[in-house]
Amino acid sequence: MKAPMSTAKAEDTRRRILQAALGLFQTRGFDDTTMREIAQEAGVATGAAYYYFASKEAMVMAFYELASREMQPGIAEALAERGSLEEHLRRLIETKLRYFEPNRVLLGALVRHATDPRHPLSPFSQETRAIREADIEAFALALTASGTRVPKDLADPLPRLLWMFQLALIFFWITDHSAAQVRTRKLLERSVRLVANLIKLAGLPLMRPLRKTVLELVEIVEAP
Repeated sequence: MKAPMSTAKAEDTRRRILQAALGLFQTRGFDDTTMREIAQEAGVATGAAYYYFASKEAMVMAFYELASREMQPGIAEALAERGSLEEHLRRLIETKLRYFEPNRVLLGALVRHATDPRHPLSPFSQETRAIREADIEAFALALTASGTRVPKDLADPLPRLLWMFQLALIFFWITDHSAAQVRTRKLLERSVRLVANLIKLAGLPLMRPLRKTVLELVEIVEAP
């Protein structure tokens, strides 16, 4: 009987430390927040904070992993609805924006690290690979769910390109200071329409040279 209670208490402590950390990262910034301050905010000893999380980076990684899990039902629902590729892409990205809305400032505090693929918190890092691949798979499912015909040479890289397109929109959203981020909403609506139409046209014979150029660019970007 004691073991489950102990486990529940440990989970509660871990959750409290993580919430304290995320709150401080938003108000003080990731770099300026110390583990001691996080422990004080959570009401635990500094050693206890290190027991549950080896570093501040580990705390952010826990947030990323939690977000990835908690968004799955919303993503599944967005993909289950019938509609065009444009509608599927828009719903998929809107699901992400809605989830991250309460933590938009936090993502802004972390954006400096996002651009360096060598940093563990970058969406391009080895440490975030599992989360990234799950995200890319969601775009592959969006293509399938919408019944979109994709040229064979684009079938493999296209979901990754769509993931990168989403990433660009999220970066824009983080820095969008318009009321209720209305500029992001307009950009999302119009750019998704453009991307969906380009994908529809991609299978035309006259688009073969353009597809070749796109694939060459992907190789350059993904080169080690």
